Amino acid sequence: MADRDYYIMSGDTTVAKWENNELMVFDNSLLPLYLKRVHNADMWLETRAIDSHRANSRLLKKALRLKEKDDISTVLFVNAATITDNYWIKPLDSELKYSDVRFSNDYFAGLALRGSYASFNKAANSKHSNTPELTNIGSFEKCWRLIDGKWWMFKSANHDEQFSELFIYRLGKAIGMNMAVYERGDKCVKTLDFTDGASVNFEPAFTFMGDNEDYDDVAEKLREICPQAVDDFVKMIFLDTIVANPDRHTANFGLLRSTETGKLLGFSPVFDHNMALISRGYPKAPTKNDILINLFNDFLSSHPNYKKLIPTVTEEMIMSIIKELNMKVRSKEIVNLIMKRYEMIDK
Repeated sequence: MADRDYYIMSGDTTVAKWENNELMVFDNSLLPLYLKRVHNADMWLETRAIDSHRANSRLLKKALRLKEKDDISTVLFVNAATITDNYWIKPLDSELKYSDVRFSNDYFAGLALRGSYASFNKAANSKHSNTPELTNIGSFEKCWRLIDGKWWMFKSANHDEQFSELFIYRLGKAIGMNMAVYERGDKCVKTLDFTDGASVNFEPAFTFMGDNEDYDDVAEKLREICPQAVDDFVKMIFLDTIVANPDRHTANFGLLRSTETGKLLGFSPVFDHNMALISRGYPKAPTKNDILINLFNDFLSSHPNYKKLIPTVTEEMIMSIIKELNMKVRSKEIVNLIMKRYEMIDK
């Protein structure tokens, strides 16, 4: 469709043109990784849209009076801009600059996170329309808030989800991992934008892996495109294994990339553990059939050189973090769960 022809931008650099359903690349070094793998810009736009199944996303679109509510129309409403990268799209006849489409307020945050009628009514009567919420992906209700010039992601979470996210963040830090910063909020957890306002680009793993989250395949791809990220990937899946995180997928890990040169810089800080540990109740002790432990042990069997990357985890370390958090949990069960899983890894 002619009204969906556009330039694909990186900051104020034109990197490609999508016209008549064909992609013409001008600057391959800055082209989004997804478009290097899948040469379809409309499909790329769909990956940037808010999850239409989230109840608050429907309220948001209604408050913004979006006439077309499909994924492509949704992201086009904000020129496909996001908080965590500097890619966006510009109509072929437009004089827009990157500064015109960057987000400068969080006016719709309350509606996106809470979905209350008061927040809906306030949003619906607003003169604002440019919001990062339309490109805030993921299945949980969440929002971006601008605090002292920094963007923070607020994600809805109950007590045990909060504890799991905060505990795993601190455990990761304690064993020397690069973790996204997490803090506790009011019925939510909040995490600092690790791109610092798209000063670097976050490229989720689906941009170069699709839906393939196989450990061997991801490690092989990382060795090919960003070798310095492999060790951090191994540490991430180790952490996922000991904290029973079944929800690692190609949208919640990835690579950081220079906005100026397009060079891949390394593995992104590790984030998103709100379905791990006790978030869905206290898991039973692992057995020999535990899928995450078996997957990780199979990976180590194929790559024994990565065993040297496995850090030491102790009961004292776990108890210290639990005491620091000072939240009401069954401490002994958490210690026993993590240590049992750690002991079952073929180190």
